[in-house]
Amino acid sequence: MAARTPRRRGLRIATFNVNGVRARLDAVTGWLEAYRPDVLALQETKVVDELFPAEAFEAAGYHAVFRGEKGYNGVALLSRRPLAGVRFGFDDGGPADEPRLVQAEIDGITLLNTYVPQGRDIEHLMYAYKIEWLARVRAHLERHADPARPLLWLGDLNVAAEPMDVHNPQEREEHVCFHIRAREAFARTRAWGVEDVLRRFHPGPGIYTFYDYRSRDPVGTNRGWRIDYLLASPPLAARARRCEVDLGPRRAARPSDHVPLWADFA
Repeated sequence: MAARTPRRRGLRIATFNVNGVRARLDAVTGWLEAYRPDVLALQETKVVDELFPAEAFEAAGYHAVFRGEKGYNGVALLSRRPLAGVRFGFDDGGPADEPRLVQAEIDGITLLNTYVPQGRDIEHLMYAYKIEWLARVRAHLERHADPARPLLWLGDLNVAAEPMDVHNPQEREEHVCFHIRAREAFARTRAWGVEDVLRRFHPGPGIYTFYDYRSRDPVGTNRGWRIDYLLASPPLAARARRCEVDLGPRRAARPSDHVPLWADFA
């Protein structure tokens, strides 16, 4: 954890791909205690609903809504106050993909927590599904939200939007998380009307949210990717007061390969 917990400046909302919520339970509850976010969005919880550790989060002072499956995917929202309007998955007639999408409301803000498919390989059917999935998010926003109202799309979106979001972009042009088709699909979805909150405060390179297990000392050498986001509609983006990543959990024992990303809103 950070040596000093940042002082709260309004409503604090965070996202964290935990890569297995039960394996990372101590890390998550420790982060909740240190940072006390009003809402923490989790992805890749990798657990069926019956085994989700809701009691541990309740003991930490958080309500939990979640949808998961064994060994794969899974999303959750942890909140200090009960959430309203909770819904899982798409309702467009295609695969609902409930363990990848949860929507809810708090304090007049719509939260859309998603775990976008990674895609496996650009020749794989899952890559085509990823491109389609991003288009479905855009259609979902058009049906169920309004860019003139406060909304936050957050989570592991599995796309590095720009070259500066990858430590070695010249070597990653064929990677499913940086391939041009994925970046274009992501841009089309963002064009619905959301702003990258981190870039409001940190417009330059070198800030990442994913550090591959296979790299040697990736945090120390800052060899990472930025594929986790807080994307806000204009009314909410204007209320942003701070946005940061916390590298502490990635340096701990048995870490997730992602790090928490958080922001304060007035």
